[in-house]
Amino acid sequence: MSAAPRYLVIDGYTKAARDQLVDGGASMAADLYRTMLLKCSPAGAQCDVLFPSDPGAAYPTDSELAGYHGIAWTGCSLCLNDDHLPEVRQQVDLARRAFEIGIPGFGSCWAAQIAVVAAGGLVQANPNGREMGIARKIELTPEGRAHPLYEGKANVFDAFTSHDDEIVRVPPGTVILSRNAWTKVQSVSVSFRGGTFWGLQYHPEYDLHELARLTYCRIPKLIGYGFFRDEQAALRYIDDLEALHTDPDRKDLAWRLGIDADVMSEEVRLCEVRNWVRRLVLPTMTGHG
Repeated sequence: MSAAPRYLVIDGYTKAARDQLVDGGASMAADLYRTMLLKCSPAGAQCDVLFPSDPGAAYPTDSELAGYHGIAWTGCSLCLNDDHLPEVRQQVDLARRAFEIGIPGFGSCWAAQIAVVAAGGLVQANPNGREMGIARKIELTPEGRAHPLYEGKANVFDAFTSHDDEIVRVPPGTVILSRNAWTKVQSVSVSFRGGTFWGLQYHPEYDLHELARLTYCRIPKLIGYGFFRDEQAALRYIDDLEALHTDPDRKDLAWRLGIDADVMSEEVRLCEVRNWVRRLVLPTMTGHG
C-alpha cells in the first residue's frame, strides 16, 4: 500500500444541477470534497472523482474499487425515493459493492441516506420540511458521545445543512450518532457486509461563502418554502453571509445571523472528517486498528 491514502469522491449531482451551482458562483460538490479530504489527510493523498449521474458514466469495477483506501460521497440533487431512475439504483448498488469490499465510507447528506438505504433502511421526506442554512443544536446520542467519529467534538453543535429528506428507519448494524429537533437522524455509523460507513446529514465541506452561493442558487425555491418573504430579503441574507466570510471579526453580523465557531472555525467544522481519516482510513492502510 502507498503511504498516503487514495480516495474516490462520488459526486451524484446531475450535470444540469452542477452547472446551476457553478453559474450561481458555488463550487461543485466534488471540488469541495477533494479540498476537504486533502486538507485532512497526510501529504501525498490523492482523489479521483466519479460523476455517476452523467449519461454513460463508467462505474468502477470491484477490483478498481478495491484500489481505494476510502470512498467519500458528496451531497446530491437526486432523491433516493426516485428509485425508478437508473442513476439512483446504480448508485445504491455501488454503495453496496463498496460495503462488500470493505472500503471505509464517509459523506454528507445524500451520503448518509444512500448508506442506510444500501444496507436496507428507509429514507422519506422530512415532515418538518426543508432544513436549510444552519442545522441548530445537533446533539450527540449516548452512542455518539462514545463514538470515534466525534472525538474532540462538543456534545451539542450547529452545522451547515441543506436537505428535504431524512432517514426514518435504520437497518441492523446502524447506530444513530446525533439528532436535533428538526431531523431525527443527523449522523450514523453503518456496518454492513463487512464494511463501515460514517455518514452525516449535514455538510462540513461548506463555509459561509458556499452557503451564500447555494442560497443564491435556491432563492425561488426558498421563497416558496417561506424562508424569505421576497428576493430582496434573500439577497440581504446572502450579502450578510458573504460579508461575515470576508471579515470573520464582524461580531454584529455573527450575532444577527446566530453563527459562531461551530461553523466558522474550520478546526471545529472538520473534526469528523479528520476522525474518519485517522480512525478508519489510515488503520485500514496499515492493516491494524
